[in-house]
Amino acid sequence: MLDCHSIVGLYTYQNRVPLAPSLQWVSCTERDRVPHNCTVILIDHQPQMAFAVQSIDRQTLVNNVTGLAKAAKVFHVPVVLTSVAAKTFSGDIFPEVQAVFPDLQPIDRTSMNSWDDEKFRAAVERIGRKKLVIAALWTEVCLVMPVINALQAGYEIYAVADASGGTSVEAHNMAIQRCIQAGAVPVTWMQVLLEFQRDWARQETYLPVLKVAQAHGGAYGVGIGYAKSMLGPHASEAGGASQEASGRR
Repeated sequence: MLDCHSIVGLYTYQNRVPLAPSLQWVSCTERDRVPHNCTVILIDHQPQMAFAVQSIDRQTLVNNVTGLAKAAKVFHVPVVLTSVAAKTFSGDIFPEVQAVFPDLQPIDRTSMNSWDDEKFRAAVERIGRKKLVIAALWTEVCLVMPVINALQAGYEIYAVADASGGTSVEAHNMAIQRCIQAGAVPVTWMQVLLEFQRDWARQETYLPVLKVAQAHGGAYGVGIGYAKSMLGPHASEAGGASQEASGRR
């Protein structure tokens, strides 16, 4: 049964098969909002895996996955980090990502498909949330495989396309299409951040979200810096709500 986060009318462009519910929602209570019912999973963001990525600029990739990690931290979303052969072949998780969660030990595996690893599955099951936001290297292997298995296990999957990367543009694109056809919803890291925030009047996360966007949001981040410099610290997407909240402090 679709919950209040479900959106009607999402179809593949080829055969009009309904997709999984998206991260968008209609009127929901605070406890039902997406940050409170999803897990972020970052798979194999390691140097050896990044060396072969050709579908996205690799520095942009590091920037995007770091932004996604910070989005999860701002909203206290549980995170699972996993790596493959970290000490014998692929190297450690990107330091920029590990620095966001310095006390979170990645689950190291030998399997290409993280869903085949008992410790990984146990970590996901222990958290107990049915919406999984997943990014991985490579898209055509380490994203597609667990996405399909998790869908089969009854999870709703949101594949973060621009925090994942493939060995070619075609490999990445075909892998994302395969995820979509299996029932996953494609998203971008900024989309996840802003859907978590949803309303600029939510002051408890307003400034942290702007900080993440300014550091990792490219032109959007430049625009935030410009607005603050030209209009002063009172510049706010929340309008009067921000000023009222500031006055109450």
